[in-house]
Amino acid sequence: MVDQLEPMPEDWTRALAIVAHPDDLEYGCASAVATWTDAGREVAYVIVSSGEAGIDSIEPAKSGPLREQEERASAAAVGVSSVEFLGYQDGVIEYGLPLRRDIAAAIRRHRPELVITLNPDDTWGGTIWNTPDHRAVGRAVLDAAGDAGNRWIFPDAGERWDGVRWVAINGTPDATHAVDVTTGLERGVASLMEHRAYIEALTDEDVESYARSIVERFPKESAPQFGDRPAVTFRLYPR
Repeated sequence: MVDQLEPMPEDWTRALAIVAHPDDLEYGCASAVATWTDAGREVAYVIVSSGEAGIDSIEPAKSGPLREQEERASAAAVGVSSVEFLGYQDGVIEYGLPLRRDIAAAIRRHRPELVITLNPDDTWGGTIWNTPDHRAVGRAVLDAAGDAGNRWIFPDAGERWDGVRWVAINGTPDATHAVDVTTGLERGVASLMEHRAYIEALTDEDVESYARSIVERFPKESAPQFGDRPAVTFRLYPR
């Protein structure tokens, strides 16, 4: 991370967040989403899988619909009403042309100026191995943001959209930009708490205590690089 983070651009009206699983956004940048929607910006979510393999004690056929329901409630907590699921199988998402096409089609449908995804790198900060799903989706989002603007790539996937101005990567130690989430933290906590079934299967800790510890930790750690304000960070790629 740079010594001092730059503020995220504010001259946009529509963003699209594309991630692999329900809860991916809530562990990182839902507080930023709350801040943006409070300011009148439009944010939509596209979730590549339904996270059906994420709860060991609940079989995928039952877990998938439950996790979709939790994700919709979680999105609503931060002002997001549009949530799409692409239906890829959780845990075995592969980078390739079908994934790029489906993500490019989503970008063309939503026509965002800002696209958000998660860390596509091999690790989280060089210490924890990243999952194949995160790596595949993050990489595909970076490529599909360009694909969406080329009329000759995936011509059957909707009318081209070359209005993506930035792709922002959350969950990376190489962040360049940040959002002050002073006013969004509480709604970020509420958003993660909506993933109750997932959290209860993951830990014996009280759901609110767990969610608060996760959501508040990284913005507070990033504050010294952003004027001592709690900050959600991104690596920003202008297009």
